[in-house]
Amino acid sequence: MMSIKDVTVRQLDSPEQAPTCTVKENIPALVLALGGLIGNYWHDHTDVLIPLYLASRKFNGEVQFLVTNIQRWYIGKYMKVFKELSHYEIVDFDKDDQVRCYPHVHVGIRIQKEFSIVPSLSPEGYSMVNFTKFMRSIYGLPRDAPISLRENPSAKPRLMIISRRHPRKIVNLQDIIQLGERLGFEVIIGDPPFNVNVGEFAKEVNTVDVMMGVHGAGLTNCIYLPTNAVLIQIVPYGNLETLCKTDFGDPAVDMKLKYIDYHVTAEESTLLEMLGKDHPAVKDPAAIHQSGWDKIAEFYLGKQDVRIDVNRFAPVLSKAMEFLRE
Repeated sequence: MMSIKDVTVRQLDSPEQAPTCTVKENIPALVLALGGLIGNYWHDHTDVLIPLYLASRKFNGEVQFLVTNIQRWYIGKYMKVFKELSHYEIVDFDKDDQVRCYPHVHVGIRIQKEFSIVPSLSPEGYSMVNFTKFMRSIYGLPRDAPISLRENPSAKPRLMIISRRHPRKIVNLQDIIQLGERLGFEVIIGDPPFNVNVGEFAKEVNTVDVMMGVHGAGLTNCIYLPTNAVLIQIVPYGNLETLCKTDFGDPAVDMKLKYIDYHVTAEESTLLEMLGKDHPAVKDPAAIHQSGWDKIAEFYLGKQDVRIDVNRFAPVLSKAMEFLRE
């Protein structure tokens, strides 16, 4: 938060005390900040894009963004979103030397819920279903519903497994691919881009019926799944159930996705072979949690990969298939 600058709002006693307008607009303005934890794909959405949508969508593009701590790379990455929400030039609020006058200014954007929207808190009644449809429309994604095995029993649903280059990888990925194919899925590996081509990967995600992956920012791409598709979150070992439910479980339900979670045991975690069964991170996750977030992140998010038990996991993929038969 150190990179987020304060914006001063000052009320004057009379119009005469105000400086002369050098730019006069007949549209409202929205002041917002960039920075913070953006750069992480999940934070890109939960910290900025979703609350920005909530604050500006009602104007149908007739609003101007005044951005403090502007990050040009971020605006470039999500330019389609910014252009759809505002039809006007984005103003660098920190460097702008104009006296801009607007009939109304909205200062700041607000998170209602982690990676989600609370419709009752939005005067317009916006929901995560509205947001996901908005994002799909921006990138021209055609699928609004997954394959229906009830209507087409012989069809082969597509299963995307999100790949990770960093910790929390699926060590026995090939075993899970073979399991998926044995159960009747067409299995593809999703490799989300870090910086560019958001739209290209979104198109790939929209072609699948089931997405699965270990807890991490790559699962943020579930916003491009068709409504009623299936999201499977692999919950790493270490008492991370609440974190995973908050970050993706509850939002998936809000998006009207079918959600399944799979909880990794100590025997499926590489922490067991790395640290031994008597290490606190393996033996007593509660003690690690009491040590604070840094230790939680170090062991359970930063050092752990998973080796999924195929026999334990098979019913999860079978359940996903059943969802597609409903």
